[in-house]
Parts: sequence; C-alpha cells; structure tokens
Amino acid sequence: MADSVSPIIGIIGGSGLYNIEGLTNTRWEHVTTPWGEPSDELLIGEFAGAKVVFLPRHGRGHKTPPSALNYRANIDALKRVGVTDIISLSAVGSLKAELPPGHFVIVDQFIDRSFAREKSFFGPGCVAHVSMAHPTCPRLGDALEAAATELGLPLTRGGTYLVMEGPQFSTLAESNLYRSWGCSVIGMTNMPEAKLAREAEIDYASIAMVTDYDCWHEDHDAVTVDAVVRVLLDNAEKARNLVKSVLPKISAPRTLCPAGCDRALEYALITAPEARAPAMLAKLDAVAGRIL
Repeated sequence: MADSVSPIIGIIGGSGLYNIEGLTNTRWEHVTTPWGEPSDELLIGEFAGAKVVFLPRHGRGHKTPPSALNYRANIDALKRVGVTDIISLSAVGSLKAELPPGHFVIVDQFIDRSFAREKSFFGPGCVAHVSMAHPTCPRLGDALEAAATELGLPLTRGGTYLVMEGPQFSTLAESNLYRSWGCSVIGMTNMPEAKLAREAEIDYASIAMVTDYDCWHEDHDAVTVDAVVRVLLDNAEKARNLVKSVLPKISAPRTLCPAGCDRALEYALITAPEARAPAMLAKLDAVAGRIL
C-alpha cells in the first residue's frame, strides 16, 4: 500500500440514503463476488469532489432481513470497487435514558450476540485473526462528530452497540440484561459488518440513529414497527445531511490510517504460505490481495 491514499467513501445504510442533492455522475453497478450476491447493486457517483459508493444494506425496498444479509459479499463488493473508508448508518434502539429517539450515537464498541451469520472471509485453507479491540476508526469518528456538530444534531460520541440476531425485538429480560452490561444501543446489522471491514482493511465508522427505547423504558410502549418507522422518516433527512456534511471532510488525499485500520492483516495471517489453499486464496483476491 502506498503512503498516500486517495479515498473512495463507501456508505452503507437505508435504501433512500443516496437521494442527496448534489450527487453527480451516478451509475448503478452490479459487482460479482466469490462470496455470492451483495444486497443490491452499488450506486457509484461523486459529491463535491468526493468519490462515493452507496450500498443499500437491505436492498432497495428493504427486501432482506438482517440474518439473511450477505455481509461478506457486501464488504467484498465495496473493496472490489476501491472503497477505502466506510460510513455505516443504522437504526437502533436505545438502552439509556439519555439517548432518546432522534438521537445520534457515534459507536466505538460492539458486543456481538449474533449467531446465524458468516463472520469471516478466512477459514480452512487460510487462517487469520485480526484485532477487534478498537473496532471503529477514530479518524472517521472525528469527522462524523465535526459534521454532526456543525448540523446541530443531537449527538453522543462513543457508545457500545449490542448486536442481536433478530428479526424479533428484545424480551424485557434481554433488554435489562444488556442495560446491565453498560450497552448504549441495540441493533441487528453492524456485526459481522464491522469485523469483515476490518479483515478487508477498510477504515470503518458506525453512526447509530435511535428510533425507540427498546422495551425496558417503563414510560415507553413496547417497540412497534409503526413507531420505529415514524422516527426513521424523521431521521432520514438528518442522515442525508450528515452524509453531505461529512464527505468533504474525508475525501482529500491522506496518509495511511494512524490507527492501522488499513493494515489490519499485517500480522494476522497464521497459515504458512506453502500450506495456503489456492481456492481460498482466489476468493481472498480483493479483501486480502495487499498481503497475499
């Protein structure tokens, strides 16, 4: 990897997130991956000089539930078109009274309670272990914080995102358990997304948009889709404005990531070169090509 990076920004979020004024030279591109089909085609374009790639996480029209998303194909597809940085936006429930519906949280930690998803590009034939101690990129977090502050969005910097399997919402006992762990928000989509971005050496940041209080809040009705959708619609324009504000802040040529996100595989491969399976190496051509 060269010492200078010309960023291409990937945006993962709702299927209407890309409807932002000023997005030009757009095209939908189908990307084939060795891991199967991504959630949708990628919308590739430019915004104020920034090269940007949008991926509707659940597909246009929200066709795919969290457990059925092909996270590996999604991240591989973004890597194949040159994405260097990912901004992930997702709807979440709040596990803290001070994070009400409509609040934004720049997540910096995760607890992964999902269990029905493929979580790694690596496996038999090529084994690797990347560090997830600090799973998000602080440089991107700084840019998101600056952009949200300029827009006057209700914002908290830092918080733990509990990733549940779903598609059902929590029981009251589960919600109270996660609160006792100190978690800030709960959702269904950021794992294994963040793990795979790290394996692919893509800088990753997550901004969570609170839609409800989960079911723990004694003055708050049990979570309903109608209530969530109402807040989602309120948040949608804020999310688009946030994307428009943050893109110019992270699009200029830069040096390598100070936190090492883009070099996560440097010491992660365990399998000896002569023992690596050619078929597995072929599948890893995009995500691990730099190190292989």
